[in-house]
Amino acid sequence: MSKLFKSIGPAVIILFFLVSFLGCKVSYSTSGASITEEMKTISVQYFPNRADIVNPALSSEFTESLKDKFISQTKLEMMSDGGDLNFEGEISQYSTRPAAIRGDETASLTRLTIGIRVVFTNEKDPSKSFESNFSHYEDFDASQSLDQVEAELVPQILEKIIEDIFNRAVVNW
Repeated sequence: MSKLFKSIGPAVIILFFLVSFLGCKVSYSTSGASITEEMKTISVQYFPNRADIVNPALSSEFTESLKDKFISQTKLEMMSDGGDLNFEGEISQYSTRPAAIRGDETASLTRLTIGIRVVFTNEKDPSKSFESNFSHYEDFDASQSLDQVEAELVPQILEKIIEDIFNRAVVNW
């Protein structure tokens, strides 16, 4: 009997692990997103610019970049309205201020800050819905005007904000 077990034993163990492994469904994501199978759609509403300083292209640039992030990092289908995940809000801050002062009390660096208020609704799991403000900044040499650096700095700042929004909404940080 023990001779029979020795010859069959490894086969039974391998069969057990094979059946166990095939019965499991594992979902991997290179983005780290934790999106359940029941979530199929996403909608991103237009984010109007309500900041004191208005960059005319900022609303469109942010809205489209947020959509692009979810299209490229998830398998969710983009809808114009009523998605399982929905984003809306507004650009609440677009400002500059001195960031570093020299000995002669003049600014050596200026800081561009962008703030965005986001209302996220998760229709499948309302406990994960939130309303929050996200902001980031970049500093630039005070000898340059905002017009000179805006085209370079705005995409950098938006990328950081969008990463934070994505992480908060679907990476479960």
